[in-house]
Amino acid sequence: MSIFRKKSLSLLKAEATAEGAHTLKRTLGSGALLGLGIGAIIGAGIFVRTASAAGNYAGPGVMWSYIIAGLGCVFAGLCYVEFATMIPIAGSAYTYSYATMGEMIAWIIGWDLVLEYALGAATVAIAWSEYLNKLCQTFFGFTIPYALCHSPFQASLATGEHGFINIPAMGILAILSWILIKGTKESSNLNNVIVVIKVAIVLAFICLGWKFINPANHAMIVPPNEGGHAFGWQGVFRGAAIVFFAYIGFDAVSTAAQEAKDPQKGMPIGMLGSLALCTGLYVLFSYVLTGITNYKEFSSTGPGHEAAVAYAISTNMPGYEWFSGLITVAILAGFSSVILVLLLGQARVFFSMAHDGLLPKVFAEVHPKYRTPAKANILLFLFCAVFAGIIPGDIVGEMTSIGTLFAFVLVSAGIIVMRRTDPNHERPFKTPFVPLVPLLGMGVCFFMIYHLGWENWARLIVWLGIGMIVYFGYSKKHSKLNQA
Repeated sequence: MSIFRKKSLSLLKAEATAEGAHTLKRTLGSGALLGLGIGAIIGAGIFVRTASAAGNYAGPGVMWSYIIAGLGCVFAGLCYVEFATMIPIAGSAYTYSYATMGEMIAWIIGWDLVLEYALGAATVAIAWSEYLNKLCQTFFGFTIPYALCHSPFQASLATGEHGFINIPAMGILAILSWILIKGTKESSNLNNVIVVIKVAIVLAFICLGWKFINPANHAMIVPPNEGGHAFGWQGVFRGAAIVFFAYIGFDAVSTAAQEAKDPQKGMPIGMLGSLALCTGLYVLFSYVLTGITNYKEFSSTGPGHEAAVAYAISTNMPGYEWFSGLITVAILAGFSSVILVLLLGQARVFFSMAHDGLLPKVFAEVHPKYRTPAKANILLFLFCAVFAGIIPGDIVGEMTSIGTLFAFVLVSAGIIVMRRTDPNHERPFKTPFVPLVPLLGMGVCFFMIYHLGWENWARLIVWLGIGMIVYFGYSKKHSKLNQA
């Protein structure tokens, strides 16, 4: 059937090596790709999700939660790298699925990636707005009017005032979209500056907080079930599904493969290097955080459930209260780089889908001067800005996580399929121990999806159902392969 028609590897390879006015400019070296990976991974997740998972599910065992979530990413990452070096073209999981499992599956995964990239960027922009308000209050003594930084569907519990539009969230999306239009190299340079700032603050917290660790807080790394809370190893696994959000975006590095100077060398460094480095930082960070403050204080009813890291510093690190303000700066920097990389990734996925005819060709048009998908960036900004400006941030919830995990499952399966259907194709990087590694990646990701609950399964099914309507209503008819 035509809906399962595959895009040949020879055609993909020709597109990857093509040069001209309609191709993206190769400007990213290995260091820039590594910076993109770190910029995508280390966001506010490390500051927010760590305490939430520890206080409500895993206790100090949140360290194990990060390791479990990281393993799922490593297994999937090994599969991503094989594809990214074999098919160094924009599109990431969408492109890989097109080559291995056919057009309809590729459309499903491309539509699914909207949950991770576009809606993820909008959601992070809403949170960026909230922390900007905290920064203004802490350092400058004023707050942004409620109506100008909240959705019209929100109302202040203190005053009853209704929101009107979230201008700061829309503003940061506009600024970062403009930077992306100007050039991928310029975007990468900004990202590298942000990465240095937030990694420095994370390292400073680990080093300064180490001497304040109370051994009693680590007396039981995996606490038993108590008071109706699912701690124990079940809590650790649930915590892994929660902190997985902190890893979202590392696969966005693969969307920039067509802009890498040497993808065969840069992709493994960018994806696997950033994963290894960030997992180490996450484990150390969670060890220090749960060491200086008892995990029970981070529960939904505890005094430190909001602004947890700032609370831990101000209550248990005497003499370093000033450092809590820098944590807010790090969170804002982390949000900014995550939004930047997510917007970059979504624009590249749309670029590839439009190039194949599955989306209108406007998404595949390249700016004549900057050699970036400028129109795709503008349209993406408009979509994200509407969402960020008028919709409350908690609407998406954990859909971003389940969408990403689903993408990881399909990429891992694609490696097994490709090894059977095209075993002799040149592979600059080979995923080791196939099919064991892809199967482990699929298993760990399915395990975390299970722990996200049936509500998120239902939301994912509804979203994919809308995608199938779009596919059969527009994309299938306009597909270049079907027209051919």
